Amino acid sequence: MIDPTTPSQVPTLEEIQNFKGKYPKQLWYLFLVEMWERFCFYGMRGVLTIFMADKLLGLALSDKDANLKYGAIQAFVYAFTFIGGIFADKILGFKKSLLFGATVMILGNLIIAFSPQDFFYLGITLSIIGTGFFKPNISSMVGELYREGDSRRDAGFGLFYSGINIGALLGGAVCVYLGTSPDYGWSYAFLSAAVVMVIGLVTFIFTKKSLGPIGDSPLLHIEPKKRTVQEIAVYVGSLISIPLIFIMIKNTDYTDYFMYTIGPLAVLYFLFETFKEKDLRAQKKLIAAFIFILFSIVFWAFFEQSGGSLALFAKDNLHHNLLFFEINPNIVNNTSNSLFVIVFSPIVGLIWLAMAKKKIEPNTVMKFGIGFLFLAGAFYVFYYTRFFADVQGVTSLNVFTLAYLVITFGELCLSPIGLSIMTKLSPKRLSGMMMGMWFLASAYGQYAAGLLGAGMSSPDENASLLTKLQGYTEGYYQLAIYALIAGVLLIVVSPLIKRLMQEVK
Repeated sequence: MIDPTTPSQVPTLEEIQNFKGKYPKQLWYLFLVEMWERFCFYGMRGVLTIFMADKLLGLALSDKDANLKYGAIQAFVYAFTFIGGIFADKILGFKKSLLFGATVMILGNLIIAFSPQDFFYLGITLSIIGTGFFKPNISSMVGELYREGDSRRDAGFGLFYSGINIGALLGGAVCVYLGTSPDYGWSYAFLSAAVVMVIGLVTFIFTKKSLGPIGDSPLLHIEPKKRTVQEIAVYVGSLISIPLIFIMIKNTDYTDYFMYTIGPLAVLYFLFETFKEKDLRAQKKLIAAFIFILFSIVFWAFFEQSGGSLALFAKDNLHHNLLFFEINPNIVNNTSNSLFVIVFSPIVGLIWLAMAKKKIEPNTVMKFGIGFLFLAGAFYVFYYTRFFADVQGVTSLNVFTLAYLVITFGELCLSPIGLSIMTKLSPKRLSGMMMGMWFLASAYGQYAAGLLGAGMSSPDENASLLTKLQGYTEGYYQLAIYALIAGVLLIVVSPLIKRLMQEVK
């Protein structure tokens, strides 16, 4: 492919990191690439459960099975980011990993679009592998645009996070609209995800030389022939895993075995790398990062009800009126969080800056704890929707949307900071692995989200909407209590974690 950047224009790492102003230009390129990938990812995420539960044109699964399969699919997506992060660190480098991942994602979406009912599991398997190679590496490249200790890093990740949410907003609205519209259908939803991923891939190809050495293979020092053999082995090994993932998604019992295995292995690998690290200060930082990772599992297990139980709740138990508009509740379910992030992220950023000037800004651990308190409040509002229901068990979309406003403030306290803190606390040689660990924690959160959602689902497929309303809202009440406990615990232990983080803010 033609690249408009000539070799003489390739910048050095020092030139990239010595940028003037608030953001390096490379951040805008990565912003655009990530925006289109997030359109693809969140568009797919928004339609997965309702497609699988669609009795006519989907997979006709029960609500319980749709929740379990949703959790399994999302868990594999994030588990593969851990594997993809390691291969990028050790063999491919971030650039080649991203190119391979994007290509496989496009192929997966095109296969589903061709015949959603017949080829869903094959296509989603390819999407899982592709996302695993794409997702952790672009975040790691954003981290490398900044020198250690550069105060502009958080602002950069904040902008990058806006790109994630613009993509999520567009994908969430477009894919749900196309998939549920009688004029289009599920094939168009999956096709749109493939098309925008092509746009993201082309954008990266035309801008990747501006990244200079960032994302290059870590094996540039060895003989090219040996390097090529190792790279091909990674690609072939990934494709060989297709039948295994295919089987585990179709039968969620196998997913259980996988999740019981990959987690302990990942922890052992983390401990091996941590104790191999000779610098005691670096060891302490890695332990602090691991504590953040553990708490993030709980956060995502609750937060990711949005793609599972909340999607089914929106499909069956909500009126179609939001303020003065008539709208599909699942479009609201799939886009309101992203819209609120885009609107309120700059405001929250200004609040943190104002508090910093007065020297009262909470530290990162406290922000995590506050995030859990907002999460608890949001699920209490989801529970409170039961008091606005009519006799059929259909309730207020306005109250439901208010809960998403509350949950957004919780996310803004945790997720953008989480990406940044992983890069701050990780030694450079382990940045891909630690970003992968962060996403592996999300895998366990997604997996737990599916189990929690299945537990809230009525075992009777013919249950009334009122029975479904009571089951889901009672579950949300329990989640509110657990989130409150986690938030208080984090705030109490924050001084200990802060000592482990040392100079990292």
